[in-house]
Amino acid sequence: MRRVPLIQSLVGVVLAMSFLSANANPVQDGLKAARSGQYEEARRLWLSAGNNADAFNNLGVLYEKGLGVPADRVQARDWYLKGAQAGNRGAQNNLGVLLDKGVVPGQSDPVQAARWYDEAAKRGDRNAMNNLAVLKEAGRGVPADPAGALALYRRAAELGLAQAQNNLGVVYEKGSLAPQNYEAAVAQYRAAAQQGHGAAANNLGVLYGNGRGVPRNYVEAAYWFSIAANAGNRNGANNRDAAFRRLQPAEAEQVRARLAAQPRTNSAS
Repeated sequence: MRRVPLIQSLVGVVLAMSFLSANANPVQDGLKAARSGQYEEARRLWLSAGNNADAFNNLGVLYEKGLGVPADRVQARDWYLKGAQAGNRGAQNNLGVLLDKGVVPGQSDPVQAARWYDEAAKRGDRNAMNNLAVLKEAGRGVPADPAGALALYRRAAELGLAQAQNNLGVVYEKGSLAPQNYEAAVAQYRAAAQQGHGAAANNLGVLYGNGRGVPRNYVEAAYWFSIAANAGNRNGANNRDAAFRRLQPAEAEQVRARLAAQPRTNSAS
């Protein structure tokens, strides 16, 4: 059987934002409306919530994503800022994300992004921990701080954030912020892949295919590449096809049966 090289892909960061809930009825009712696609009604309810930091954050999401309103990053920034100044950690992280990307496309402000990530991370926001770690690792907006970046990745990963688990797996696989440790990389990739993170599933498949941190196992590699492909990861799709060409028919059927029994999960990649 012809040996086909496996493609390895290591990803950096996904900048996350989310709606937040609160006890105020207009906020909760707005969340229900937004989840059913009634964004204009959600906006009306959140505007009626008064001085509510969760509502401010959620209005920022609507304007940033263009949900029920024309997309407007300036309006999004202003709503996030109101929530952030009121101490809402989700708004602080979302403001950091927007500043990191640039309120005006191409005009990133990593210094202010790092400031708001730090505020949110101190309040326990795991997305902000991961995002601040990315800046500290790269020395963007803050002095390069390998130890600080590693600590933040670890904390966010311990809190169950799939993207941080994948990023920490990359750290261990590459030996970039910590000594190279393939077994630790496998553990982190697996934790993220089990949450549906496509890049982590692909990275785990690569380690199985190359026999790093685990015994070489093309059946396992094909399985995890398939999970990655099902999550929309392109490298996973390419690697899945290559891995299946290595399998005997009975092995391929084993993988397909395992996939058929796999509950569907939302992609975290």
